[in-house]
Amino acid sequence: MRIGINIGNALLARRDPASGTLHGIAVDLARELARSLDQPAHLVAYDSAGRMADDAKSDAWDAAFLAADAARAHDITFTAPYLEIDATYLVPPSSTLATLEDVDRPDVRLAVSAQSAYDLALKRTITRAQIVRAPNVDASVDLFFAKKLEALAGLKPLLVDVAQKHPGCRVLDGRFTAILQAIGTPTGRDAAPLHAFVSAAKASGLVARLIEQNHVRGVTAAG
Repeated sequence: MRIGINIGNALLARRDPASGTLHGIAVDLARELARSLDQPAHLVAYDSAGRMADDAKSDAWDAAFLAADAARAHDITFTAPYLEIDATYLVPPSSTLATLEDVDRPDVRLAVSAQSAYDLALKRTITRAQIVRAPNVDASVDLFFAKKLEALAGLKPLLVDVAQKHPGCRVLDGRFTAILQAIGTPTGRDAAPLHAFVSAAKASGLVARLIEQNHVRGVTAAG
């Protein structure tokens, strides 16, 4: 079973730089999914969810772990979410931006990882700020600092880590959207086994246990 994994979201999946082995909540769940279906797991790694979503049309994977979003629903059938993560903004030390609403102003340039779930959300809500896109999450962070942009959009736990490495930067309170992580399969395929797996993984406490075992902060098992 070919399972897409987004290593661009370090909260859920990452590649060990020495061994190349994949680790994380999504990786553990992917292996459990394949085991539940009595199939071998062949993990297909992507550096962004957008690229993985695009490959739904090219028969590159049978199932994938990524955020559910209406903009992807034409090509992908999603399960109910198994986990959710808040998305917010990081601003530099000198910023006068204090609330989420302050960010949507004509004088604000907003860095974001292109085609991420929160980029898709921002496309629907940001009307005045200029969205400046980078190929992936790491590149969006680099862009924010290199170009001295006014704000960086991202998953709250990752932005907290960035703020800790750059004293004076602030993570704005609240969230502009909740990113609902789910399992998807290309439209037209039987999604029933995936639905059943997610339901059982949540009910059994598996998702909550994997969050704890992987020591991930700022994410919660979906209800």
